[in-house]
Amino acid sequence: MLIRPERPDDVDAIDRLTIAAFEPQWFSDGSEAPIVRSLRASGDLTLSLVAEDEGDVIGHVAFSPVTIDGSHDGWFGLGPISVRLDRQRRGVGRALVAEGLRRLRDREARGCALIGDPNIYGRMGFTANGLLSHRGLDRVVVQHFTFSGPSPSGELRFAPAFDAAGR
Repeated sequence: MLIRPERPDDVDAIDRLTIAAFEPQWFSDGSEAPIVRSLRASGDLTLSLVAEDEGDVIGHVAFSPVTIDGSHDGWFGLGPISVRLDRQRRGVGRALVAEGLRRLRDREARGCALIGDPNIYGRMGFTANGLLSHRGLDRVVVQHFTFSGPSPSGELRFAPAFDAAGR
């Protein structure tokens, strides 16, 4: 498996993968593929990585700028992340996240935040400090990975593509 930045010829495969990966998920509202497309179109797709195996795109992860209490300050959001159904639970997603975090750290980002299951993302080093919030969600699902500086506190907001998709 090779993890690399997306190329223009990956766009359709990423779209199909994202739709297929989220379709069976109870928590999905179907907005994930439109979010990725909107992030790309708006220039907010800071980092987009694919996992490729034998020429097929089997995974994708997106990172985009976030604000905390209205300030960007070097923080990025993780997601959406998609893995082909027949390759899930085999480390593809974890490898995509690890490579994305490494690349963000190399860009001197301060950290990365996400909304997600602590049982999954906690194993990747994400934590909830109870000080970071997002639209009234239970703060245990509002998680972060700090590269430098203090842990974040305040209201987390994702790129406008997330709002446009109805999130």
